[in-house]
Amino acid sequence: MTGPGEPAKYLPLPSGPASLCFDNDMFMKDSFDVDTFVMECRRRVPLETLRDDLSTYLKILRSAMIELINKDYADFVNLSSNLVGMDKAIGNLTTPLCELKDQVMTVKIAMDQAISAVEQKLKQREQIRQKKACLQRLMNIVQSVEKIERLLGIHSGEGGEIIQAQLNGPLIERVANEFNKLQFYVIKSTGLPLVERIRPRISNITSTLQISLEGHFLEGLDTGNTEILQQCLRTYALIDKIQDVENLFRKEKVRPYMEEVINEQNVKSTGGRPGLKGMFQQILDFVPQHCGILREVTTGGRMGAMESVRGYDFMVNAVWPEVVSNIEARTPSIFAPGNPNTFHDKFLVSMKFLDDFEALCGSQASVRRLREHPSYHIFINKWSLPVYYQIRFQEMAGSLETSLCTAFNNSADQDLFHLNVTLTLWRCVSRCWGEDVYLAPICHKLWKLSLQLISRYSTWLDECYKQEIEKRSLEAENQKMNTSVSMPNLTHTDRNNGAMDTSGTTGEGQITPATPPVTLGQILCLLSDVEKFSQQISSLFDETIKPKITAAGFEDTDNLKGSIQECSASLMSKLPRYREFIVEEISCQCSINLKQVNDVPRLYRRTNREVPVKPSTYIGNAFKPVSLFVQEHGNILGEKQKQEIFQEIFTRLAEQYFSVTSDVLLSVKKMEDSLKRLKRVRGTDKGAGSQGLTDDDKIRQQIILDIDSYGQQITGYGVQKEGLESYKKLQQLSAEAKSAMTTAQ
Repeated sequence: MTGPGEPAKYLPLPSGPASLCFDNDMFMKDSFDVDTFVMECRRRVPLETLRDDLSTYLKILRSAMIELINKDYADFVNLSSNLVGMDKAIGNLTTPLCELKDQVMTVKIAMDQAISAVEQKLKQREQIRQKKACLQRLMNIVQSVEKIERLLGIHSGEGGEIIQAQLNGPLIERVANEFNKLQFYVIKSTGLPLVERIRPRISNITSTLQISLEGHFLEGLDTGNTEILQQCLRTYALIDKIQDVENLFRKEKVRPYMEEVINEQNVKSTGGRPGLKGMFQQILDFVPQHCGILREVTTGGRMGAMESVRGYDFMVNAVWPEVVSNIEARTPSIFAPGNPNTFHDKFLVSMKFLDDFEALCGSQASVRRLREHPSYHIFINKWSLPVYYQIRFQEMAGSLETSLCTAFNNSADQDLFHLNVTLTLWRCVSRCWGEDVYLAPICHKLWKLSLQLISRYSTWLDECYKQEIEKRSLEAENQKMNTSVSMPNLTHTDRNNGAMDTSGTTGEGQITPATPPVTLGQILCLLSDVEKFSQQISSLFDETIKPKITAAGFEDTDNLKGSIQECSASLMSKLPRYREFIVEEISCQCSINLKQVNDVPRLYRRTNREVPVKPSTYIGNAFKPVSLFVQEHGNILGEKQKQEIFQEIFTRLAEQYFSVTSDVLLSVKKMEDSLKRLKRVRGTDKGAGSQGLTDDDKIRQQIILDIDSYGQQITGYGVQKEGLESYKKLQQLSAEAKSAMTTAQ
């Protein structure tokens, strides 16, 4: 048997054969579900196998059930005899149980009636208590009103003179205490007829007390009596009128002073006027002159043993709102963003004034209240920083776009950058962080503008290459094919007169001439400027941008530094194409002369010339474009840049020279072999070695001298010829030519 609350205990199921595809214990689990069981078994075996296994286990269950019945057969047979007479016993219990039920219901009804009666009495008692409390409050209200009227002398009917004579400091404090109680009782009794009838008298008391407090407060301010001020402020706090006394101070003391100081005339610094900075200084002077005694009373100050009155902040709640209100209404011109330079100066002066005002607040809590005050946000939001930024954006972006129209003009500061466009970019980016433009609240926008300016310059580098090099090169090739007109020599260019000045129209209907092509000197200036700008922008970030960003509250400057480095890398990635163009231009001019190596065989074959002892003139002519390049533009590039260009030029020339020279030597070899075969056929090849150098050997000797001269020319420009793989191939070619000579010199 299982006890109450215990789970039912079942007989264990009989075990089946091990070949069954399921566990028979699954059928006894509370979470057993037929669909889930079938799906799990179906994953392992086909449905036919599952059906057969279930049939097998069903037979096992039937056999087990039969065995169980046979085992307890006697109990099954005696079950019916044991139940005889059970109905009669149950019937005998019915009558007493019904009587017991009726008695319980009678008691329950009696208890419910008693509880209801008690609750009704309690409600009546609560109502009586509330009415009694209300009546007591009304009595207290009447007593308080009569007491206050008696203290104030209102009942005398002799007007303000009697009241004024009787209201001294202690009396006002007594009245305030009683008035505080009166307010509490009135709030608790709102809406009662007696309160409404007596409300005019309460209003009269309020106005009389207010007038008396205002008079004493102003008297304390005028006389500098800290005891009167302390008593008045305590009284105002007692009657919960702190805001009223702050507004009174603002109206009577702050407003007249600010209306006299804050005006458009004082903003202007002409005619002996103090200007905006002087006006703000006069505002700050108000604090020690008129708020000093209040700060002593409310914060302790120099009062010594006297207890300060907490809960007041005249600086935040009286002075500052009046200052902002007058500035907004009487000097709106200081917020005008039309002139960005003036706006910038006024903003900095105003923020300095705001910092100085916060310093006068006296505590961090007061500063926090100031920054949370609505008038503080009004003052900050009056500054049209988005408009100011937009004007600066148009100035700098417009300046850069204008410079792109004459990008290759010489810059006004050659010591800094060679080209006008790079100098303009540098000045625009530097100006973003200059003292005459930078404002901390728009630091993030100026950072974005700086990156946009650099990105625009990077985009222009791509556009310039496509427009000035790729397109013009294609046009030149087409022109050569159509008209056989050669392009001008890009190398021989005077940088001082080679700027890309566009000619404008001189009259209506005249067509602007085409822009002259970019010169090699201008491209060199561009390479130098880009590399120098990439270096200086990193220095600008470390020395100027990073300190300002850190001061503005941005701590993760590593990511910003990474952005600058990415911009520099992007600019530097544009240079290889331009450098390739320079190398191509110079190499083309040099290679024309190197092709004259094809004339060497003609000079020595069957001409009976002397054995060559000096290099050919074409070697020196081949290096004239390089020499001219160094003379005209050597001061533009740094030594490292020049060496990189020279190395690429000489590598390319060496490859071309090797190709042409190897062809010449190959043809000489073929000619020599052909002549030898012919002589052998004719039988005239005897004794040829004693006649000195052959024509073919003279040709080889001349080429050997030319290759050596080529290496000397390379060395003369500071390039290590041993580091050029293409020159090593030339040296190998020279060695092969020397070994092929039939007779020693």
